[in-house]
Amino acid sequence: MRRYAVAFTGPSGSGKTTLIEKVAKELIKTKEVAVIKHDPKDKASFDTEGKDSYKFSQTGAEVVVISPTRTTYFSKREKSLDEVVSMLGHFDILLVEGLKTLPLPRIAIFRNKIDESYLGFSEAIAIDDTINPKEYNIPKEIDILNLNDTNNIIAWIEKNAKEV
Repeated sequence: MRRYAVAFTGPSGSGKTTLIEKVAKELIKTKEVAVIKHDPKDKASFDTEGKDSYKFSQTGAEVVVISPTRTTYFSKREKSLDEVVSMLGHFDILLVEGLKTLPLPRIAIFRNKIDESYLGFSEAIAIDDTINPKEYNIPKEIDILNLNDTNNIIAWIEKNAKEV
């Protein structure tokens, strides 16, 4: 089974989630897609207080909730990319939001201005027409993609995604 992954990064509010959503909706037509979202500020909430699964997850145990339409995994432990990939089982393409230290091909997303601190760990940038790339010192090996051209971004992903 050949599985591939690519990551997306960028400042808060740049459009990472929106772009991943667009890409996933297109890719899911022909591929099995998985998504990992990084929550660096630990803000995400995964269950309703008072419900059994919430009570179980508050114990610190690894909790799996199985229903006829989904399986939900609650963990109070940080997982490596390899551990998460093995838990996901079968997929064709993994889209990762954030986790800029992972060694994955990465698209940095920007609106209005480019934060050059992201360029050192990005193979491509996706920008819209609010940015003039000539105003920035973008290394020539970084591909410049149109943030609003989902098909072009998917073509870049298919060419550059890393086998995981």
